[in-house]
Amino acid sequence: MATSSKAKKKTVRLASGRKRARQDVKLNAANTALRSKFRTVIKNVQKAVTAGDKSKAAELFKTAQAVIDSVADKGIFHKNKAARHKSRLSAKIKALAA
Repeated sequence: MATSSKAKKKTVRLASGRKRARQDVKLNAANTALRSKFRTVIKNVQKAVTAGDKSKAAELFKTAQAVIDSVADKGIFHKNKAARHKSRLSAKIKALAA
């Protein structure tokens, strides 16, 4: 019998535990969606930087900042990680001017 990475979950007996399990499914889906949005927004800015389009990169960076901050505020990523990403993207955009 091969054990897979996703072992079969045991059913919870207590009502509070069952409710917690239901909530976890929703929260997990929401967090996954936000994490995906975070990555997409960063990739979009990086693509614009690679293309050398400074105005588009700056515009995308503005929207990216809002997404990055909201993800950090919700505790999905640490605030320092968010700051690090914003700093690096900002540096790349500034480097385009030079």
